[in-house]
Amino acid sequence: MASMKAVSHSVSKLFKSRKRVSDETKHSSALPKEVCRQFSLAEIKIATNNFDEDLYLGDGGFGRVYKGFIDDGTVKVAIKCLKIALLRTEVLLISQLHHPNLTRLIGYCPDEDKGFLVYEFIVNGSLYRHLYGNNPNSLRWKQRLQIGIDVARGVHYLHTGLKHTIIHCNVNTVNVLLNEKWEAKLTDMALSKLGPPSLSKALIRVESRIVGTKGYMDPEYTMHGQLTDKSDVYSFGVVLLELLCARKAFESKAEVEGQRNLVNWARKCKREGSINVIIDPYLKGTIAPECLKIYMDIATSCVRNKEKDRPTIGEVELILEHTLELQEAADAARRDVDPGVDQYNYPIAEFTGSASPPESEVYLSDSDRTIHYISRDRGCSPFQSLE
Repeated sequence: MASMKAVSHSVSKLFKSRKRVSDETKHSSALPKEVCRQFSLAEIKIATNNFDEDLYLGDGGFGRVYKGFIDDGTVKVAIKCLKIALLRTEVLLISQLHHPNLTRLIGYCPDEDKGFLVYEFIVNGSLYRHLYGNNPNSLRWKQRLQIGIDVARGVHYLHTGLKHTIIHCNVNTVNVLLNEKWEAKLTDMALSKLGPPSLSKALIRVESRIVGTKGYMDPEYTMHGQLTDKSDVYSFGVVLLELLCARKAFESKAEVEGQRNLVNWARKCKREGSINVIIDPYLKGTIAPECLKIYMDIATSCVRNKEKDRPTIGEVELILEHTLELQEAADAARRDVDPGVDQYNYPIAEFTGSASPPESEVYLSDSDRTIHYISRDRGCSPFQSLE
């Protein structure tokens, strides 16, 4: 396979220029009705049965989220409550995003002191729940690969699909949702930032407090406030490691200190040639060795400490697609020999990383006062089913 540097940068056709939202104009009353559907507060109350606790799904980081029913109860939706000051920015941003791997905004409702966003309801819930919930062995390896590809495509669209780069800033397994076809959709744009024009190498320097989810945050962002599209690549690399290992990005209750941070642990295992120690036991023997090597290489390249050393999301997407092709080819070859078998028992082969200097460990301090970590104790996405 061609080296990563030789992978061409696939860039989507640029869409129409979008208006930059003024920091001074925050009230939702200025929202044009044609942006998307506008609901009245009465309609929101009917949809949620007056915010019935039985329809409460969880907290979306900035407010409560409820399951709801609109259009005479025929359409199931997720209704997110948030501060009125955030409503305009989110609606103008999300309403312009049209991609199969991003959750779809149906409409909004402005109220005096708060607002509501109405999203499509994603029936199979979050990736987090399927990796760590009551039935953690529900996703097979090729399904996980396809989920990774889906998320990469969604992030790629945000980075290159519009005139200006959009940096998601909170890519994690809670914000990856799975629909009825097990297709992945990235959600929750509450922390997203409007970046420079697509193809630009400029960075965003964040002067306000640094916000994100512990275990997923780009080290350069947390240390220097420097936010780029490669910050999303770092977070996505952590998701790739979780797909392979079914281990949380940060586990404060881990008995062994070196196993609390997944990135540090995965780097150590790769360096020592003990990758199989960290892989989800459910997947062992189901991954073709050449597929595992390429997957581990791209995942760990995404979580390099310096953003200049990470690949673009477009490169990651292409390599993941190639990885899935390798796995399917390996399965097809075995199927020719043993056509009655659904999953195949591959040899467990260890490998080590390149001879490049090892990365320093990512340090996460529980007492860090400059970083606001988003709580995810419930492991519940605001758009998932709890049924």
